[in-house]
Amino acid sequence: MIDTKLLEILACPACRGDVEYDAKHEKIICTECGRQYPVREGIPIMLIDESEEPPRVD
Repeated sequence: MIDTKLLEILACPACRGDVEYDAKHEKIICTECGRQYPVREGIPIMLIDESEEPPRVD
C-alpha cells in the first residue's frame, strides 16, 4: 500500500500530471498521459525508462 500523503505529492515525470495507485497491479498510473510506473517492495519507481506507455486504443 502506498501512503496517500505520498500520492498527493507525486507527479508523473513525463508530463507532470497527477497520479493514482492501482493496488491490484502495484502500479502508479498518470491520470493525464496514462504512463504506468511500477511499485517494487512498496517503493514507487518514478523513472520514465521504467514506465510502461498506456495501451493503444485504435
